[in-house]
Amino acid sequence: EGPESFPPLRNEAAVRVLQGRMKGIQGHCNSCYMDAALFSLFSCTSVLDSMLFMPFPLCDRNVQGILRDEIVNPLRRTGFVRASSVMHLREQLTDKGQCSSFTNAEKDPEEFLNLIMQQILGIEPLLKLQSGGQKEHECYCYQIFMDKQEDLVVPDVQQLVERSFLSSDLKLVEIPSCFIIQMPRFGKEYKMFSKIIPSLELDITDLLLDSPRECCLCGDVATLECS
Repeated sequence: EGPESFPPLRNEAAVRVLQGRMKGIQGHCNSCYMDAALFSLFSCTSVLDSMLFMPFPLCDRNVQGILRDEIVNPLRRTGFVRASSVMHLREQLTDKGQCSSFTNAEKDPEEFLNLIMQQILGIEPLLKLQSGGQKEHECYCYQIFMDKQEDLVVPDVQQLVERSFLSSDLKLVEIPSCFIIQMPRFGKEYKMFSKIIPSLELDITDLLLDSPRECCLCGDVATLECS
């Protein structure tokens, strides 16, 4: 008998299971970066469920089992994950990784994703990006970088991704199977935006390298792009 599996929460079920007190992933000892990442990746989408079940070439079965049985399944079944379960995962990551502070220090979500996806599970990179016509590079997630934009008070994710790609002269080489986006950084002292509206769908037409698009003047297939 294989490992137990619970589908991601959708629509009314998501509201019923995830709304209210004592819901989500319990925080403890600077775990917020990991709690938020795990909730985003697994609570309402199955796009990365291969991480929970696939026998990847480098896959650490112990870490995969903790992720599936102690975090994702309880989250989808009851809407709540205890801090002790996340700490169990953090202890395993500390053992496997080069870094000794996964159990107590605040980290960048990208560091956590790179460790668990690349070094522990051995998943191929999810994104292929090209900057300014240079050589393409691969990564697991995309961090939004941008200067302060006076005209954006409460932006949505679509606006932030488009402006970030434009300012970095980036293009997606191909349509990604999963597009993990990290919002602009902020700390206790500074927040670039007080709120960001989630875009329920993301139009990546203008972000794709060499994708046919229509001319905004005549409606025919465009031959030139003006940034």
